[in-house]
Amino acid sequence: MQATVIHGPGDIRWEEAPDPVIMAPHQVIVRVVAGCVCGSDLWHYRGEAPAGRLPRTIGHECVGEVVELGADVRRIRLGDVVVVPFDQACGHCANCRAGVDSACVEAAFTQSGQGEYALVAHADYSLAVVADATPERLPALLALSDVMPTGWHAAVSARVAPGATVAVVGDGAVGLCGVLAAATLGAERVIALSRHEPRQAIARAFGATDVVAARGDEATAAVAELTGGIGADAVLECVGTAESMATAFAVARPGATVGFVGVPHGEFPIQRAFGRNIGLAGGVAPVTKYLPTLLEHVESGRIDPGLVFDAVLPMSDSAEAYRLMDERRAIKAMLLP
Repeated sequence: MQATVIHGPGDIRWEEAPDPVIMAPHQVIVRVVAGCVCGSDLWHYRGEAPAGRLPRTIGHECVGEVVELGADVRRIRLGDVVVVPFDQACGHCANCRAGVDSACVEAAFTQSGQGEYALVAHADYSLAVVADATPERLPALLALSDVMPTGWHAAVSARVAPGATVAVVGDGAVGLCGVLAAATLGAERVIALSRHEPRQAIARAFGATDVVAARGDEATAAVAELTGGIGADAVLECVGTAESMATAFAVARPGATVGFVGVPHGEFPIQRAFGRNIGLAGGVAPVTKYLPTLLEHVESGRIDPGLVFDAVLPMSDSAEAYRLMDERRAIKAMLLP
């Protein structure tokens, strides 16, 4: 098959790669209908995080059509169009039963979501079958493979409740989906920290009531002013840097919880957390856990997380998609066959 392959920092190529092969009876192969570039892919692209053994295929978000079934697959059928969660789980181990299927003892992850075909594990438990995969609906469905459940996980981890004041640190696709999640869960006030007008517009469309166009101490002061000096009831940290984590704790009121889903690239302020009784919860999103609810919200028209896609390119032009996102000329790039 043809697939996006990373060879090293800044070196993305569309080239021949091995076809996926079913190796276990719970697996299926999907023909990728739509894929995309994730903000976490950029850490590897920039050389700021280990990319594993290179060269390798890259891309962990996709919607696809099932074209081959493992022997034990029963619920999923050939021809089904499915949302592929980036993390796949067995559904029956102790961690899955506890609701943390991202830590499944048999966890698997999508490896070639920016290619022609992808191998999916634990298909019966993990995949969400789609009723309407029209071109208009496709961006919203694709967002369910990672960024929308990840933003939702940040909000759930931060214990967003009806009537709450929520601050969202990060205006990438995950942060914007965090704004949407907080609003959908009933937050009365959602403060989005964003310095970029196109992202601010999406944040407002997703339910942000206030936008703070500042960073660091200025952002902290602005949130304090908006909240009468108290701080936010819940904070969503959707970046992962030391600066963004420090800001998240600085804008949280005593007793609040910071829900963090940004891939960590720095320490968190433990002294402030201790002194103000601020909790920290989150991590890798258990996508499969949230998929039924989020798919229902998308299919009913209650939410449209597909607005985060502001660039659409042929999959063969994936290298340009990486450049657009790396240079912040795009929030999130969708790739089509």
